[in-house]
Amino acid sequence: MTNSQQYRVQDEVIIAAPAETVRSLVDDVVGWTQLHKPAVHAEILEDHGGEQLIQHWAVADRHSVRTWKVRRAKAADGSRVSFEHLPAEAPFARLGGEWTFQETGGKTRVTLSHDFTPAEGEEASSEELAARLHEGNQDYLQVLGHCAENRAVLDQLIISFTDQLFIAGDIKDAYDYLWEADKWEERIPHIAKLDLEQPAPDVQFFDMDTSTPDGSSHRTRSVRITLEPRLIVYKQTELPVLLDGHTGHWKFIQTPEGIIAEARHTATIKPSALGILGEGTTVQDARRYLRRVLSANSVSNLRLAKAYAEERAGV
Repeated sequence: MTNSQQYRVQDEVIIAAPAETVRSLVDDVVGWTQLHKPAVHAEILEDHGGEQLIQHWAVADRHSVRTWKVRRAKAADGSRVSFEHLPAEAPFARLGGEWTFQETGGKTRVTLSHDFTPAEGEEASSEELAARLHEGNQDYLQVLGHCAENRAVLDQLIISFTDQLFIAGDIKDAYDYLWEADKWEERIPHIAKLDLEQPAPDVQFFDMDTSTPDGSSHRTRSVRITLEPRLIVYKQTELPVLLDGHTGHWKFIQTPEGIIAEARHTATIKPSALGILGEGTTVQDARRYLRRVLSANSVSNLRLAKAYAEERAGV
């Protein structure tokens, strides 16, 4: 017999920001990866205006990543966003829910609910499943409230940019050069040491010691997922002192003449750490520093990938 017992978990928060600001953060599933610590990537697979099919990736723990698909539908007036996991994964037989947004006096009451049916044999753990969803709701709402209430500040603290380079070679060669992190110590001069874990063919974790053009060095831990051969997405899970967040990608676009390879960085500056760049350093100073240093490393890596792919192509 199929289990039909349904349960509901609901949490709410009052956010001192207009509903439109709050909704825009919920809608921006790609940008959310910069704001929410577990989130690694979101890919919009289908977009029909008011309805989307989205695939999410998030770190499950220090050594693994989980991925799932969600169908989301938005009410015409923007007051409600419903979602359904497709399919629900064990220990759930069904998992869905909704967001609601109600603005009063410049503040927004946000509710986040989950409706679920435990999988066969999981009925006894329904309280544990509800507690897990409740904890996730509270974490998400807390981050949402902070980001909505500090939107103007975050716009100054977050710097995002891309660098591109044309490669007259094969897309697979350029992709391989940047995906094969186990060879980076030999291939990339500014990497002193890299310890790689690959728990799945499309997932990597690594601890890496790197140096910057100004002579400083730092150790970070990153997670990467790949959508071969067009995209490699990364997120630093253990960050350098100056940053509160760092995500990015390597993207490969095929053209009739060759490949456009793109490096993207999105970094969140930690205001309390500005002093490491010198007394009196401002956020704008840090933005200029990050643009210069991160871009220098990325462009260097793109040029190395270009040389590798073009040599193999006999160019």
